[in-house]
Amino acid sequence: MPATPNTGNNALAEIALWLAIAGIWIAGVGLSWNPTAPAQAMAAVFIACAFVHAASSYGLRDAAVLFLICNVITFAMENLAAFSGFPFGAYHFLVGTDLPHIGRVPIIVGPLWFGGGYFAWAVASILLDGADHRLGETSRMIALPLVAAFVMTQWDLAMDAPNATIARAWVWHQGGAMFGVPLSNYLGWLLTSWLFYLGFALYLRWSCPSATRSSPRLKAIAILFYVGAGLTYIVPWLMNEIGDAADGSGHVWRIRDIREATVLIFLFTMAFTSLLAALRLSENRNMA
Repeated sequence: MPATPNTGNNALAEIALWLAIAGIWIAGVGLSWNPTAPAQAMAAVFIACAFVHAASSYGLRDAAVLFLICNVITFAMENLAAFSGFPFGAYHFLVGTDLPHIGRVPIIVGPLWFGGGYFAWAVASILLDGADHRLGETSRMIALPLVAAFVMTQWDLAMDAPNATIARAWVWHQGGAMFGVPLSNYLGWLLTSWLFYLGFALYLRWSCPSATRSSPRLKAIAILFYVGAGLTYIVPWLMNEIGDAADGSGHVWRIRDIREATVLIFLFTMAFTSLLAALRLSENRNMA
């Protein structure tokens, strides 16, 4: 029999996740936009919260399977790109140089994909009216990994430019039109996330998960974690920092332009998607 969520522990997990959201929104919004030691600690909390939420929603075994699928695929794709340039483009990491590496990739990268990827999956499942529990339907099986991949790539669309130019967490060797980030990066994110979402969807379909569904509160928590990751770019924009930042090709960009564009992207992608998910969740609760 497949593992099922332990309803006896779900209440405690929800309390812990609500407290984590409060901490991440307070500390994360103020600190996480720069790759400092406190920001890295917040990233570890974010990853842990994603695993706790996944275990509460699907059960410990299914959460571990998603973590494994995500890490295997993302480390494979990140290393493929580091060696060949496909699918993301030519780049290398500057952050995490003191951490152990898997190939050319810092060990934290795979878990970060899992953290953001899980909450994007949860938001997509809400948008598609609980498609994660209806994967026996071919249309849901096709739609959920694809929609989740777009929801995930929205996060990178907001995240990559300031991190690649201002924070210098990684560098694109030839730069790119998106403030030093090439189009290939976003297409690579779409492909990579679709691959591990498809793998997880196939696993769920094969394992015949129980009919137990996440509570509306647990689903709301997922939306808040997802949108909270984008809120971290509000503070640096409000700081109105003056200066320039060069990308890997030597092209110089105004920091204020990068910050403002990042907030603009966040508002019309992650924030709007979160609003749609919240409205769908509210609508389903009213119909229950």
